[in-house]
Amino acid sequence: MKQIEFHGTSRKEIKKFPEQAKKEAGHQLMRIQRGLEPSDWKQMSNIGQGVREIRIHHGGQYRIIYVVRFKDAIHVLHAFQKKTQKTQAKDIEISRKRYKEIQGG
Repeated sequence: MKQIEFHGTSRKEIKKFPEQAKKEAGHQLMRIQRGLEPSDWKQMSNIGQGVREIRIHHGGQYRIIYVVRFKDAIHVLHAFQKKTQKTQAKDIEISRKRYKEIQGG
């Protein structure tokens, strides 16, 4: 089973989610560790190759941006509450920056 590496404040942000959303986040990350797809996700190719977003709907909209294409681990780039229909530019930029750091640049 692949390890999960949390980048930046992503672990701290998930801990701020409401209890049900936090439980769902843990469940979805475990599915990924087992080689399964999350229940609700979408590709985030505008951030980088192989980047996906887990979508959680419990008392609001919550997102976890992650990448599994690297052999060493599942990398959680960013986690946040989504308050508008479109993902905010700041959340995309945070994810892009952390993705580049993983690549060594």
